[in-house]
Amino acid sequence: MDNRAEAKAFLSSRRARLTPEQAGLTSYNRNRRVPGLRRSEVADLAGVSVEYYAQLERGDLAGVSDSVLDALARALHLDEAEQQHLADLARAAGPATRTRRRPAAPQIRPGVARVLELMTDVPAFVGNGRGDVLAANALAQALYAPMFEDPARPPNHVRFAFLDPQARDFWRDWERIASDTVAMLRTEAGRDPYDKALTDLVGELSTRSEEFRTRWAAHDVRLHRTGIKQFHHPVVGDFDLHFENLHLAADPGLTLTLLSAPAGSAGDDALRLLASWAASRDQAPERR
Repeated sequence: MDNRAEAKAFLSSRRARLTPEQAGLTSYNRNRRVPGLRRSEVADLAGVSVEYYAQLERGDLAGVSDSVLDALARALHLDEAEQQHLADLARAAGPATRTRRRPAAPQIRPGVARVLELMTDVPAFVGNGRGDVLAANALAQALYAPMFEDPARPPNHVRFAFLDPQARDFWRDWERIASDTVAMLRTEAGRDPYDKALTDLVGELSTRSEEFRTRWAAHDVRLHRTGIKQFHHPVVGDFDLHFENLHLAADPGLTLTLLSAPAGSAGDDALRLLASWAASRDQAPERR
């Protein structure tokens, strides 16, 4: 991906969404054509020259100091995910990073695979920043059964959300899931703009899905750490699960996702039914 183009689009989109009132400006021309801030206003708020800010918004982030990045974050009211994304873009713009290539996708270590196998009461899976599911326990495969029906491997959350018609039924809050999924993929693109598999995925989805293309153009980013997922499972119906994403320290780029529900809740009951269904499915004799 073009790092300069991404930096330019990201900074200009953050500037455009921030009104003078939100920025705390008390004196400005109220007869402006667009609601967002002008470059000169951002420059003043960040304490840099207009010329220098214009250079940054053209996508030239190489060599930008941490203090300037912090000043821009304050001026543009960036949240934690946006600040991290801006820092990632600046880092990727450095000459040492331009030639860097991420090694091939790591294999799941036997110890991690064994831990997944031993987790029988909660859905658990290991994925990467592109949305690939690289390993999953039996309960996670049962939970995400519609996604695992796709013969393509590895299963991918982003492809499922935008290219599989079942996704809109499976996710009761599909609109939020779709937006969050794209924002997480955009965050990953900032971390490594030279990941060819990610570039290919974005290209495929941009070509095949207008919903994805529209969201991708918004340049939103998000940190996906914890929260609630709302399911409509084809076998056990509607329920909610809490998720936790845990980074695997020994496997950079990989995340262990755990899903659970409070004891006695509808989600807890649904997981028990799901486990029973998964067991019966696995024990069913093969058709000949």
